[in-house]
Amino acid sequence: MRLTRFFLPVLRETPKEAEIVSHQLMLRAAMVKQASAGIYSWLPLGYRVLKKIEQIVREEQNRSGAIEVLMPTIQSADLWRQSGRYDAYGKEMLRIKDRHERDMLYGPTNEEQITEIFRDSVKSYKDLPRNLYHIQWKFRDEVRPRFGVMRGREFLMKDAYSFDLNAEAARHAYNRMFVAYLRTFARMGLKAIPMAADTGPIGGDLSHEFIILADTGESQVYCHTDLVEMPVPGKDVDFDGDLSPIIKQWTSQYAATDEKHDAAKFVAEVPADKQVSARGIEVGHIFYFGTKYSEPMGCKVQGPDGKLVAVHMGSYGVGVSRLVGGIIEASHDDAGCVWPVPVAPFEVGLVNLKSGDKDTDAAANAVYEKLTNAGIDVLYDDTDERAGGKFATMDVIGLPYQIVIGPKGVKAGEAEIKTRKGGAKETIGIDAAVAKVIDLVTTGRDLA
Repeated sequence: MRLTRFFLPVLRETPKEAEIVSHQLMLRAAMVKQASAGIYSWLPLGYRVLKKIEQIVREEQNRSGAIEVLMPTIQSADLWRQSGRYDAYGKEMLRIKDRHERDMLYGPTNEEQITEIFRDSVKSYKDLPRNLYHIQWKFRDEVRPRFGVMRGREFLMKDAYSFDLNAEAARHAYNRMFVAYLRTFARMGLKAIPMAADTGPIGGDLSHEFIILADTGESQVYCHTDLVEMPVPGKDVDFDGDLSPIIKQWTSQYAATDEKHDAAKFVAEVPADKQVSARGIEVGHIFYFGTKYSEPMGCKVQGPDGKLVAVHMGSYGVGVSRLVGGIIEASHDDAGCVWPVPVAPFEVGLVNLKSGDKDTDAAANAVYEKLTNAGIDVLYDDTDERAGGKFATMDVIGLPYQIVIGPKGVKAGEAEIKTRKGGAKETIGIDAAVAKVIDLVTTGRDLA
């Protein structure tokens, strides 16, 4: 993508309303624009990151055996009355009426909707197990939306829902999602810590939050070093096999946050040389709640003995739009964002230091064509802005690699490569620079 054809209204100054790093940088890098309190328009750069995160989430859900659907944002209040949650949910639910005075709501979550779909479609245990998910916008009317997309009112979420015949099968579905989440966050360049959690308004008695470590995180996290250093299950993990050894390995070490757990218990149980204290951000939450929704809503199937039984359910959420902010909190420096390759809006920034110069244009255009033909996402700054402005823009948007082409370098047949993380630079031949960047991008795109 040529920058002269792209929409990138970057800001040189930090907006006063932005309190945390991710909000500041998302505004400065022209990723989002506030439409109203807690609601944002996603501009092209931010939207590209959002879609890349969404695709990684989708791929790992599909890998685990979940099946994608799409449910509406507007739901009938009658469904929520069936489950008993309509009056209990609180003011975070945006309640509305349609033109016929029917009670509706902008869905904050989809347990009721998916239970109705499953209830009306599946009648026999032979059609179990199933896990249905979608990636859809939600709305929760936060009393005080703040921190940009980290605590907004409208947000993009992946929510999955498992249906099983009994508690044992439901636990296996829960384990599938646990492992899928470990893989999902690792693919984004994040270290995620699973932590036992309260179930809140979702209900049930088994739940884990997934916390990513970030120096500017919202909570203080305490955990065993094994949880930070433990390798994530690879591509060959058998989701149909026994996953309990993996789950046991990841849950055997104590972890806590200062807000929701007894941190003193952590300090007492873990040897001093094995303690990790860091900041963290919640980006995922999984629940097993048994028959909490299936019983009141009549979601039953015929079991092997011919009797009707309520299905056991779980729900599994990932904050897709929240992850954009979370990744920035975990990966930035004083100059701007520092995107991991798999979620970067573009993988390479190509800077032409003298647009309009015949030889420099020819060299930069050739590099752009070679990178693009190799399947690399490139943002080519072909504007006539000064070099300092170009470098500042590239740094604030945080693309993983930069290639700089200037008149002096072209005469010497050389280009400069810059790695955004750490800022290392190298000047080598132009063709060698292209080959090296292609290798860096392609080898760092996925898990080993």
